[in-house]
Amino acid sequence: MGHCCSKGVTVSVDKDDLNSTSAAANNHRRQTPASGSHTPSATNGAARTPAQSFTTSPFQSPYPAGIAPSPSPARTPGRKFRWPLPPPSPAKPIMSAFLKRQPAAQPTKPIPEEAAGGGRAEGSERPLDKSFGYSKNFAAKYELGKEVGRGHFGHTCWAKGKKGELKNQQVAVKIISKSKMTTAIAIEDVRREVKILKALSGHKNLIKFYDAFEDTHNVYVVMELCEGGELLDRILARGGRYTEEDAKKIVVQMLSVVAFCHLQGVVHRDLKPENFLFATKDEDAPMKVIDFGLSDFIRPDQRLNDIVGSAYYVAPEVLHRSYSSEADIWSIGVITYILLCGSRPFWARTESGIFRSVLRADPNFYDAPWPSVSAEAKDFVKRLLNRDHRKRMTAAQALSKLLIVMLSSSMVKGPKLHYTFRYDDLQINQVIYSNDPFETCGLKKDELLYLGAQFELLEPKDGYVSLNNFRTALMKNATDAMKESRFADILNMMEPLSYKKMDFEEFCAAAISPYQLEALENWEDIASAAFQNFEQEGNRATSVEELAQELNLGPAAYSLLADWIRPSDGKLSFLGFTKFLHGVTIRNSNTRHR
Repeated sequence: MGHCCSKGVTVSVDKDDLNSTSAAANNHRRQTPASGSHTPSATNGAARTPAQSFTTSPFQSPYPAGIAPSPSPARTPGRKFRWPLPPPSPAKPIMSAFLKRQPAAQPTKPIPEEAAGGGRAEGSERPLDKSFGYSKNFAAKYELGKEVGRGHFGHTCWAKGKKGELKNQQVAVKIISKSKMTTAIAIEDVRREVKILKALSGHKNLIKFYDAFEDTHNVYVVMELCEGGELLDRILARGGRYTEEDAKKIVVQMLSVVAFCHLQGVVHRDLKPENFLFATKDEDAPMKVIDFGLSDFIRPDQRLNDIVGSAYYVAPEVLHRSYSSEADIWSIGVITYILLCGSRPFWARTESGIFRSVLRADPNFYDAPWPSVSAEAKDFVKRLLNRDHRKRMTAAQALSKLLIVMLSSSMVKGPKLHYTFRYDDLQINQVIYSNDPFETCGLKKDELLYLGAQFELLEPKDGYVSLNNFRTALMKNATDAMKESRFADILNMMEPLSYKKMDFEEFCAAAISPYQLEALENWEDIASAAFQNFEQEGNRATSVEELAQELNLGPAAYSLLADWIRPSDGKLSFLGFTKFLHGVTIRNSNTRHR
């Protein structure tokens, strides 16, 4: 979903490298394979087809100009495919499924506003219900102006409010033709897109949604008008890359809004430079994320399986058809890599090759300009581009890390340091304790800063938090999505623990993910130091049966767990200790149920 201010140019999607002139930047436009036409970049997904295609990107390529990956679909049927992973050609099963699902291709026609909005689904007896329940007085409230972008399913126009709160205010209106909604999925995609835009309100880096209307022929989505152009255009205008300091400011905005979306239970699924617009043409204008046409609601325990997105930015787990909100973090990692060096981390001449690169290749951190990039920045990008989604930082963790690093130069060291900083409406009161209990385990303080921030937000008393601290903090910061969830019921179920108290060390132990720790370069040192402490203070003789009971596993796991225990003294070995931190899932085993 999105809009922009288009330059109204229709050209080929093929691109030279990032060092092209700003004039070339102005000519870059995305292609919509469903129609074969080219969409001005300013549309940024305005009237995007529900069966969104993977799209190409114009960053640096070793191949001659004029060679571009062929388009392939991004969405596949809900049924699961049993291909070997990774498949010999990841694009082939996607293409095959898409072609089987889609009706025969029809000649491309312009989108007539007066075209009939009805229609029947291909091979269907009953007409599709294209009534959305939106207001039908669009013409009375808005005056449409020139077209600023066009896509296969519709286009985006400049408009001005005639009356009400938006009187005389400029807005963007995405017009989606009902005649192009030929499947129930297409209708549901539009309905979900509007629902997500309504749900996600109040963040400064999110495109502002005003209202939705419909008539016999079209759906009209009224949004904020952004006139500053795409992030992609600004990258190209800078000659292909940002300085570290400027890149941080961009990435902070991306992480801030994505963390907000994830907190609301929404995964974007199509983050790329083309889908970030600047509000104005000012250099320091705020950036807005747009285009929620591929977004979806997701529960914390849910895994999605439809393959959507844009080829260069798609996460490996998306190609494996099992993913969650971590896929957005991978996309931000790709964008961050591009901001810092001006080229893409994964590239190939065909989409099949791109997918194979995403699944198997390692990003290049050795060639120029990477030697001049700070170790902290490289480590940050590597942790976003970790193929194991469990080892990636969450948006909130990455945001906290970046904000703290940005302020680290002004910090004054001392035995006990308190400092406060603000980013927009986010305020973090940070406390660093001189006797950090995790220093002895090999963890650096900067790896725990975001946990310290979270701990302080719980407003501990005398260094401890209780269940009431969690309840107060959750109620104070509850979002609409949280209010509709069962978090209040879960807190009530934990009432018997209300007398318990937790200090910072216990809070860290509960919050730290062993998988994320494994992504650190000094993971072996951390694990070894932690095991030495465990040996001195907590390791005791245990039986296989006790260990299985603690892990909630049945007798089928006994042979596996036996390798975790040292024969010499019956205590956990180093291997058993690290495995125990992760927990174990035994497939098709006789698991215990409490």
